[in-house]
Amino acid sequence: MTGSLDHWEIEAICRGEHADAFAVLGPHRVGDQLRVRAWLPGAESLVVLTRQGHELATAQCLDARGFFEASLPATSQMPVYQLQAVWSGKAYRLDDPYCHAPLLTDEERWLLGEGSHRQLWRTLGAHCLTIDGVAGVRFAVWAPNAKRVAVVGDFNHWDGRRHTMRLRRECGVWELFLPGVEAGARYKYEMLDWDGQRQHKADPVAFAAEMRPATASIVSPLPSPPAGPRANNQRDAAISIYEVHPGSWRRHADGGWLTYRELADQLIPYVAAMGFTHIELLPVTEHPFDGSWGYQPTGLYAPTSRFGTPADFADFVTVAHAAGIGVLLDWVPGHFPTDAHGLASFDGTHLYEHADPREGFHRDWHTLIYNYGRREVANYLSANALFWLQQYGVDGLRVDAVASMLYRDYSRPEGEWVPNAHGGRENLEAIAFLRQTNHWVGVEAPGTATLAEESTAFPQVSRPPEMGGLGFHYKWNMGWMHDTLDYIRRDPVHRCHHHHQLHFGLSYAFGENYVLPLSHDEVVHGKGSLLNKMPGDDWQRFANLRAYYGFMWAHPGKKLLFMGGEFGQCAEWNHDASLDWQLLEHERHAGLQRLVGDLNALYRNTPALHRLDCESAGFDWVCHDDADNSVLSFLRYDGQGGCVLVVCNFTPQVHSAYRVGVPLAGRWREVLNTDSSRYGGSNVGQTEAQTSTAGWHGRAQSLSLTLGPLATQFFVHEGG
Repeated sequence: MTGSLDHWEIEAICRGEHADAFAVLGPHRVGDQLRVRAWLPGAESLVVLTRQGHELATAQCLDARGFFEASLPATSQMPVYQLQAVWSGKAYRLDDPYCHAPLLTDEERWLLGEGSHRQLWRTLGAHCLTIDGVAGVRFAVWAPNAKRVAVVGDFNHWDGRRHTMRLRRECGVWELFLPGVEAGARYKYEMLDWDGQRQHKADPVAFAAEMRPATASIVSPLPSPPAGPRANNQRDAAISIYEVHPGSWRRHADGGWLTYRELADQLIPYVAAMGFTHIELLPVTEHPFDGSWGYQPTGLYAPTSRFGTPADFADFVTVAHAAGIGVLLDWVPGHFPTDAHGLASFDGTHLYEHADPREGFHRDWHTLIYNYGRREVANYLSANALFWLQQYGVDGLRVDAVASMLYRDYSRPEGEWVPNAHGGRENLEAIAFLRQTNHWVGVEAPGTATLAEESTAFPQVSRPPEMGGLGFHYKWNMGWMHDTLDYIRRDPVHRCHHHHQLHFGLSYAFGENYVLPLSHDEVVHGKGSLLNKMPGDDWQRFANLRAYYGFMWAHPGKKLLFMGGEFGQCAEWNHDASLDWQLLEHERHAGLQRLVGDLNALYRNTPALHRLDCESAGFDWVCHDDADNSVLSFLRYDGQGGCVLVVCNFTPQVHSAYRVGVPLAGRWREVLNTDSSRYGGSNVGQTEAQTSTAGWHGRAQSLSLTLGPLATQFFVHEGG
């Protein structure tokens, strides 16, 4: 024993196994003395100095491995000091990380402990700051079951013995302020688990990470939250989403990715010119495997380094907003990969995931499932949603794989899942988490939106939690997508037998706030591109796709189209290559692109096509049962007297003098025809406004129309 210090404590510090380094290292009052202790592996000598460089004491080496202790006269006020250590004959001055008082405030510890810290990222993670005039980085990580946690990085030769952290037991968070560490430093946390095993973990709240295959976290300042208006996400707004995988929308000639800044320069003007209102990015959260497209994230608080820095991504959002484009991010709170540097067995226990594989292992993706019933885990995820909405100013989150979260038996055979507390299959904890997240979003980030990819009949997905709903603003209409794609890929001669697939969606179209998705999932894994799903020869394939797009843009619901679909990408999507932009040299591809741009313009500029997208009052059938001719006709209303007539002909036959009932007498003008020569069609349709005549389809008036082959036609009323 030396003074009040036991030998075993010195040994534990030197071995990097002491559970409370602050109880040993740094300044300590011992009787009438102040003992300053430091652990500096390999140091030859140590002197304690004032900040001005005056010597206060020469330290005694208590262990040749580098443990020192200096004795100073005790004073009423703890002196501000520095350490001067000698390695290989060269002296270095450094600030002592163990001289600082606990860093977390009482409020932070309370919020973390009860799982209600809505800005959790401001407490956890790595933050550049100055304490007592000393610049450095404060590190904080939740790992309640670890025996010891240390910060390791370039700044300490990745030696886990050097910078062990302080545990705040009431919330399970380890913290340490490291003087001299700067932005750009690479780091991880070295955990000593209950079995004495050491493992290096990336920071769950890191704001930046290394480029794969490297896995270290990077100290990075947070961007300033952007100013300016958000995109219009309301139910009565025109919302047309362009879904993009940033790594394969366009590439450099050498195959390299575009950066966030290059995407801002190229993608955003393109999206604006095409008339889309929003960009939806496949997950930009850091992920180790390109082939996961970002859907197996290891860094939920870090924009992937593949395309640049966090500041670059923040600039991308700012440029999008300046162009009037909203930014949506795919967000993945449903599962995470088993990579050793990630969240799996984070502190040596099943901290973030369930221990029972019947609850904690995702059979489809070989990933781990979050334990939503643990309040700290739910807090980690809910705060992450707010992080993107508040810190980066994104306009909304499309939540991936919600169905897999809602049901405990999702993709599991009988006997291989655990019922809930009531014996049912619903995941009550996940439901509570989703409601909490959507409530937080509504309170803390008003004007933003959450969109659920949810493929089941779970009720009230897009209804407020106080009404028993999950609280999402929108739900993807997977049923509409499956039915209509199955219909449109059939040969027209057989479509009369499947006519219900087109109109069945209207029987439930207003039970939720729907988005009509033609997403990346429909053009991969052997499904082929949208264009190549279409039957017939080359002309008919383009005509079918044009008619289908016309039907989609006329149908109630917000719109989503995956990149490449707007110009008829022929090949199935390949995340390792650029889209085939050279196809636009061919007129049919260019015509399809013009059509999508014109559909977006018509949709945005015609209130009847969007204002009551989610209300039954905005839609009325004219005729949905003309299966023999494979023709549908319906009306869209804006609730303020405006209406649009839409007629779809899904056969290659021209129908002349086809009578359609209309609600208003007078002239009706064709404003868009997917068979127009402008789009590569045969230009069959109405060249002049049509005047209504006697009633039909139970309506007071009617029109006698020429329906183009494989065409969707839009008509507006021009008065008497």
